[in-house]
Amino acid sequence: MLAEFTPARPGSWAGSVLTGLAALAMLAGCATVPPKDSSAYQSYLERNDPLEPMNRYFFEVNRGLDELVLKPAAAAYNAALPYPVQDSVRAFINNLRSPLILANDLLQGEGDRAYVTLSRFIVNTSIGVLGLFDVATEIGLDYHDEDFGQTMAVAGVGSGPYLMLPLLGPTNPRDLVGRVVDFAFDPLTYIGGADARLARTSADTVDYRNRNRKTIEALQEGSLDFYATVRNASRQRREDEIRNRRPQPDPTSPGVIFEDDQ
Repeated sequence: MLAEFTPARPGSWAGSVLTGLAALAMLAGCATVPPKDSSAYQSYLERNDPLEPMNRYFFEVNRGLDELVLKPAAAAYNAALPYPVQDSVRAFINNLRSPLILANDLLQGEGDRAYVTLSRFIVNTSIGVLGLFDVATEIGLDYHDEDFGQTMAVAGVGSGPYLMLPLLGPTNPRDLVGRVVDFAFDPLTYIGGADARLARTSADTVDYRNRNRKTIEALQEGSLDFYATVRNASRQRREDEIRNRRPQPDPTSPGVIFEDDQ
């Protein structure tokens, strides 16, 4: 039998959460659309960020979590593990993603890239000792990443508005759906269970934060508006991933390079 719903008591944890969500909803409502005949309207369309007040709030939440948890964890990881071991961690994580990457290569009709992904998995799982060593890259089979969000983009699905979510970071509705599909079709979800996925995600996040610490610091120090810089950089990176690193017909910005094609 379904439990009876009881309104949260004033001052309770649930009440605070509901109050915060209500405040965020009111804050998001303040993001009004400028008049179409104004100069601000074109800028509004280019930002594609109708929930900007709420997104900025969650951006600051994520920055706080990064300073308190992720940045110290990445520093400890970097201090504790020598670079060859860090490379093995990254190679192992990339190898675990191979089935998902292969499926999305095939869905996008990228036969050559699917061949590379399958070959990398076979080589690194066997000669590379279950993926701990990236032997495939040494013989010219370079790593690339794919996900269902990219597959939907290739199929013509629009991204929708920009979203900044707690813990997940910058995304959009299309890529958020893609994450759900990837989770459902990830073999690790069924083979290793929740603990295995959590371990992979945690290691992936800490390793990625460590490898890109200098890029993140440079963006933060050189930005007048760090939120807007991250929004633009994340979009450029995502568009680059969707194009499979192929150059734009008329590039207008060099973008920001993050390591490991993440």
